[in-house]
Amino acid sequence: MSVVIGVHRSNPSLYHLSRLGYAEEELAALGETVTWHPYTDGVRTGAHLADGTIDFGGTGSTPPVTAQAAGHDIVYTAVSAPRPEHGALLVPEDSPVRTVADLKGGTVHLAVGSWQTHLVAKALDDAGLSYATDITAVRADPGSEEKLRTGAITAWVAQGAELASARRTGGLRTLIRTGEVITDRSVFFTRRDLAEQRPEVVEALTRALRRADGWAAAHPREAAGIAAADQGGTVDDWETALRALPWTIEEVGAEFVAEQQQAADIFHRTGFIDRAINVADALPRKAGSR
Repeated sequence: MSVVIGVHRSNPSLYHLSRLGYAEEELAALGETVTWHPYTDGVRTGAHLADGTIDFGGTGSTPPVTAQAAGHDIVYTAVSAPRPEHGALLVPEDSPVRTVADLKGGTVHLAVGSWQTHLVAKALDDAGLSYATDITAVRADPGSEEKLRTGAITAWVAQGAELASARRTGGLRTLIRTGEVITDRSVFFTRRDLAEQRPEVVEALTRALRRADGWAAAHPREAAGIAAADQGGTVDDWETALRALPWTIEEVGAEFVAEQQQAADIFHRTGFIDRAINVADALPRKAGSR
């Protein structure tokens, strides 16, 4: 069997794992091989699992919720520690927007469908506003920062090296720090058949992720060089971004499930997903309950 692992730029653990060979080593011990499937939109991870394009993937907090809502039978396998400094909602320094409530009626650029949707939706919900009706959410593009600086949009969610670069340039203010609103964990999941029929494969992949995270934590400058060469930006900005990550893989626990359920409930209430879901349904079933 060749295990197909999805990899995209927005999941730093899988991104670096794909370049280090640890997954190949761990699965070789089980007599398995690894195939990497690169793709650009992490929001598609659930669909790629469902149609067999990939066997294992990782994203932020939102895509597994939307995958469940779409009827995909996914299973959570591991999560990262919280990433409080991974991203931020920025406004111009001289913007009249001083609180989340002031975003009402504004246009916010973000990676729609990613963890950034969770961030903005929860911040608005906490302020008594709705993601669906009180702002205009627009998918971010390479020109988002310039549009923010010229006043064409109200706010922009930035992450990683883009955030580090924007802060270094100056002229922008952090309205929402991610850790003030959500834990923003990196989330890993697979199909139920693989999780329940081949748990040793999932365990091997989790070990590989921990090894990759350990390497990135110990070699931030080298990891930054890899990302900058492939994705653009400066090595210094990437190093700033990567040093802000926890590089710790944890088991799926009750606290995480509660976080995801809260997100799912907000998404359903605002119409971002069209049906209510029970996040706990995406956990492995106990032996004998299948």
